[in-house]
Amino acid sequence: MSGTGPAASGGLPGRCAVRRRRAVRRRAAGIVLAGALWAGTVPSAAAAPTPAPSGGAAAPPDVTQTRPDVQRTGCLQPSDRTADGAGWARAELRPEDAWPVSRGAGVTVAVVGSGVDAGAPALAGRLQLGPRLTGSGDAGRDCVGYGTFAAGLVAGRGADGAPAGLAPDARVLAVAVTDDAGTTTPDLLGAGIRAAVDRGARVVAVVVPVPGPSDALSAAVAYAAAHGVLVVAPVGPDARGTGSAPVFPASYPGVLAVAAVGSGGSATGVPDGRVDLSAPGLAVTGPGLGGGVFTASGPGCATAHVAGAAALLLALRPDLTPEQLIRRLEATAYHPGGRLPDAAVGYGEVDPVAAVTASWSTAGPGPAAAPPVIPPGPDRSGDRRALAVAGGSAGLVLLVGLGALAARLGRRRGRADGGSPASRPTPSAPSAVNR
Repeated sequence: MSGTGPAASGGLPGRCAVRRRRAVRRRAAGIVLAGALWAGTVPSAAAAPTPAPSGGAAAPPDVTQTRPDVQRTGCLQPSDRTADGAGWARAELRPEDAWPVSRGAGVTVAVVGSGVDAGAPALAGRLQLGPRLTGSGDAGRDCVGYGTFAAGLVAGRGADGAPAGLAPDARVLAVAVTDDAGTTTPDLLGAGIRAAVDRGARVVAVVVPVPGPSDALSAAVAYAAAHGVLVVAPVGPDARGTGSAPVFPASYPGVLAVAAVGSGGSATGVPDGRVDLSAPGLAVTGPGLGGGVFTASGPGCATAHVAGAAALLLALRPDLTPEQLIRRLEATAYHPGGRLPDAAVGYGEVDPVAAVTASWSTAGPGPAAAPPVIPPGPDRSGDRRALAVAGGSAGLVLLVGLGALAARLGRRRGRADGGSPASRPTPSAPSAVNR
């Protein structure tokens, strides 16, 4: 690929224009979201879904990372709700502006979490089942519904009114590491990451974090890096009020740690610890179990969005290393004002359009095209000496010729005046008589 990369493609929005348009959409989306929250039609990350106002349409059901009361309430049921639009997060990210360049084809993104519903219409033809490492059934069973929701944000087809994912031509590999309540352990997460790498995933989205480290989880992260696989993980759990301690695997070096932002661009529920990047994660709309539309909020949703953006990049440049992927996503992010990285949003909000269309030579780190190397020419010193001698000889000949020409011209002028000065008579001096 040339140094200018896909930025030269005709008809694509410039990065500045995209950001101005996003700022306008963000303000408009913030007004809409604030009104929806006030009316109780959109569930927030801090509370259970609010019943719809009397006489109004019911809000889509909420999806959470865990269901502590699953023994009493059972698994999440399909939704009969649809959405009037794609939602503010989709309007913010505008992945369709990136699709003329990349749709994620040929890239497998593993969703490591509660599993992914094999019957979800939004993922028909996009789903590959990996192992289930705990609980009953296979990875195509998702009692919590969160893994299915996250998979739809990555590569959903836009069925049943739910918006399409960021990389609709990518494949999703389901790796189940939780029980029916959505809980897991560091060692299970580590085993899930290894299974995803071994089955060909280029991006691993760990959508359920754990509060503590383990040797197995640390080794799995290193295993992924050694095989050229990017691990993306949330900087905290989706539920608020769970403390501010760092979580894993996001706290490990080499993992792309993602925070969630709302429509106003501010981060929500960021714990202590490193934040590399942010993405929309408040009141996000997406698909779920058996079809229909659901909503969810938190860094896990933001992680799915970033994983989708990484898939767009890898489809365009499959040679990118995990380090180059991270640097490219950070360099093309919608940067906040102030010093980077910001404690709450890292290098800013992911910008999938800029990630695949900005110039590789000017949009920060990444595999910018190497400058052309011009090999030295053959030694011409002998030729130069020969030319110098020939030039000197030619100059001497030219001078002799000019001298001869001047002599001939002089003789011709003498004949025209009556002879040479030596042959012409000299007038005699006047005598005294004549005076």
